[in-house]
Amino acid sequence: MNSLRRNYFPIYKDFGSLIDNFLSSQTDDLTFSDSGKWAPAVDIKEEKNQFLVIADLPGVEKENIHISLENNILTLHGSRSEEKRTTQEGYSRVERTLGQFHRQFTLPQTADGNKVSAKYKNGILEITIPKKEQAVEKRIEIKIEE
Repeated sequence: MNSLRRNYFPIYKDFGSLIDNFLSSQTDDLTFSDSGKWAPAVDIKEEKNQFLVIADLPGVEKENIHISLENNILTLHGSRSEEKRTTQEGYSRVERTLGQFHRQFTLPQTADGNKVSAKYKNGILEITIPKKEQAVEKRIEIKIEE
């Protein structure tokens, strides 16, 4: 019966690993989502006064990058220009993914969405999101009266 399933229903062959991959991907990190043809690598770093979001976007023109923040969801989307590639051009291997990208990240409530800034240089996008004033740790000495 097992060989019958393998021969006539090839989906059974990879079904177990498909389910495992799906379940592990659902529990890895629920704070982001991505869709599109490719997903740029992104690092998110929390510092004392701010959050830094650093995205690798090699080959993407600044004009093709769009950033928005709504309800503490940071959205990064854009595109890397499609190039026409034909076998006549001599390509023996193509690994760079082109086209649309879309990433979303849920930021903590301590992020101040009114003061977000971004800079783009050499294919690296750096988004700075300050923390709200009350979220920054402050130490106050309290004198004890006798």
